Amino acid sequence: MVMPLLDTASTVDASQAFPLGVSSPRSRPAENGSNHGRANVAVYAPSVLTLEVAYQAPGGSWRIQPLPNVTNGVHHGIVEGIPVGSRYGFRAATDGQVLPVSVPTVNFDEDDDGQPLLLDPYGRAVDQRNGFLTSVRMSSDFDWGGGDDRPHTPWRNTIIYEAHVRGQSKLHPDIPEALRGTYAGMAHPAMIEHLTGLGITAVQLLPVHFHLDEPHLQNLGLTNYWGYNTAAFFVPHPAYATQSAQDSGPQAVQDEFKGMVKLLHAAGIEVILDVVYNHTAEGGPDGHTFSFRGLGEQKYYRTDGHGRYIDTTGCGNTLNFGEPRVVQLVLDSLRYWVDEFHVDGFRFDLAVTLCRNAANEFDPNHPFLVAVAADPVLSRVKLIAEPWDVGYGGWQTGRFPGGWVDWNDHYRDALRSFWLADRAAIDAGGQGGSVARLADAMSGSASLFEPSGRSRLASLNFITAHDGFTMTDLVSYDRKHNEANGEQNRDGHGDNRSYNHGFEGRTEDEAIVAARAQTRRNLMASLMISLGVPMITAGDELGRTQQGNNNAYCQDNPIAWLDWTSTPESHAMLRSTKRVIRLRKEFLAGQPHDYPVRDAQSYLYWYDEDGQPMSMERWNDPRHRVVQLLLGSDDGQVAGLIVVNGGREDSNVTLPQVTNDDGTGKRVFELRLTTSELHDRRQGSLVSSGERDSVPANTISIYRT
Repeated sequence: MVMPLLDTASTVDASQAFPLGVSSPRSRPAENGSNHGRANVAVYAPSVLTLEVAYQAPGGSWRIQPLPNVTNGVHHGIVEGIPVGSRYGFRAATDGQVLPVSVPTVNFDEDDDGQPLLLDPYGRAVDQRNGFLTSVRMSSDFDWGGGDDRPHTPWRNTIIYEAHVRGQSKLHPDIPEALRGTYAGMAHPAMIEHLTGLGITAVQLLPVHFHLDEPHLQNLGLTNYWGYNTAAFFVPHPAYATQSAQDSGPQAVQDEFKGMVKLLHAAGIEVILDVVYNHTAEGGPDGHTFSFRGLGEQKYYRTDGHGRYIDTTGCGNTLNFGEPRVVQLVLDSLRYWVDEFHVDGFRFDLAVTLCRNAANEFDPNHPFLVAVAADPVLSRVKLIAEPWDVGYGGWQTGRFPGGWVDWNDHYRDALRSFWLADRAAIDAGGQGGSVARLADAMSGSASLFEPSGRSRLASLNFITAHDGFTMTDLVSYDRKHNEANGEQNRDGHGDNRSYNHGFEGRTEDEAIVAARAQTRRNLMASLMISLGVPMITAGDELGRTQQGNNNAYCQDNPIAWLDWTSTPESHAMLRSTKRVIRLRKEFLAGQPHDYPVRDAQSYLYWYDEDGQPMSMERWNDPRHRVVQLLLGSDDGQVAGLIVVNGGREDSNVTLPQVTNDDGTGKRVFELRLTTSELHDRRQGSLVSSGERDSVPANTISIYRT
């Protein structure tokens, strides 16, 4: 397509370099007294000499206009005839061209050049037609019904459920087919009933920002199902809206997303977004150009002294958080999602990348972290770090500052090792590890978070996540089976610390099925009784499997979707999960509101199987895999006793000698839960302190006093 010549005679207007994006002008109204269709357009494009905006009002033709002003790399101008609903994008004018006085027209929809326009980094919606992407001017109108009552759940009461908007409801039989796999489906009464019945307080949604599929996946006929390939940071992904909303346009998509948040809030459930600000969908230097690369490649992306990309994400590029405008972009995006969509927090993918200084080193006092802490909006929402990336010095668990909660990979590895890898070694006639790492993890990894000035509540505890085996696959596979991903099983983690219990994959062997169910119950119970913030991966409560695929990022199909078919196994796992979540909530309800942050009033007492305080020798002896934990608070209404038997044999455990608060008489412990198959028969049993109780091999028993 031949562009019209430009004319340098364009007049400087009264536009502003702030706010970035398309906004109502702060200057005087148009000559007819109205600002309808009149906009202030501003975009940070430091690499461009002259920038023009191309736009198409609804029902109109394409028009082009230069942005005549440049302020510190921000190109800006007043544009007429660009009302809400208009499509638009940017294009750099070639050196030697001149700007026209008039506003010429051109038909971009007939262009065969692929992506002739650059997306607005601050665009509120993206229109996608035949592979041609444009930004869309939006309004913020939505009826919140007199206000939206955000739950504001304290961290210590939070139970997170990591879910994918599409996969969560795609196969749900009680949700109308038109709503399955959508924002509306996520907030359907059947889904809310499941979440509230389970005891969930927050859903953490895999990326919902507008994202694109990588070329290699397109060549394989696959898609980026997880969505960790963002192209527009202010835009809800339209493909997750119902077809009727998509057909109606971007405003309907936004409204459906907001409606989802509103309904989840009404049910007492917070909404946390998994956000990907570490890289963009433009990929490496030879990738497609959609926006940032064409506007200011050397500013938006981290490069070395020779202009070559520095990649700490494994995705081809890395956003440059040493550049103030990049930090501003991310802060503005985060604030927009809180203010406009009422979300309650964020989980930051590869968060270390966002905190690398000019020397490419992690800095816990990075300007981005300081700005978030000082922001009156962002400092009040939940902030969760995935505290690593793939660059040098990338693992930083425990080093994020106050106000942040870290995904605790130390916890994940300790729990998997104790209940799976150790069990495999023991069953093979070998020896497992001691209880020391398990105890440290279950008690909140205090030593890991103390140097950063944070408490045990800074530990986000998880055993599984979207990335890796499901809980059922952890107990069913020794090896990953990612052949469906088209990479000859080379992708995905090799170190899973899993155990198939004697057979690889699905089996009808009753002994193996029972052993796997036992281990799943141990894992889920451990997660819920540990200090810190627990996160369940969607479907683990139902025994979901991905047939051994531990990297289902490109499987938008039943491999990754939740299977809601009720079976005896899924029913039993759901019942067990509800039971242990209920116990967690009951215990916390009996503690002071600041438990377990106040270490002086909170206690953790460790005992061996004889009811004696744990000695250093027993802590480190792998032959002793029985440990007891008495926990509570001096001014709490209830105390808990957890007995873990990770050995091969049943153990007659002597419960610790504990007197009543007034110093008279022994306390009586009530068995509230055992992960053994004897639960229904033994629940409610009473055992006095100092007396023995039988704890089956490879189980957890939980008492209350």
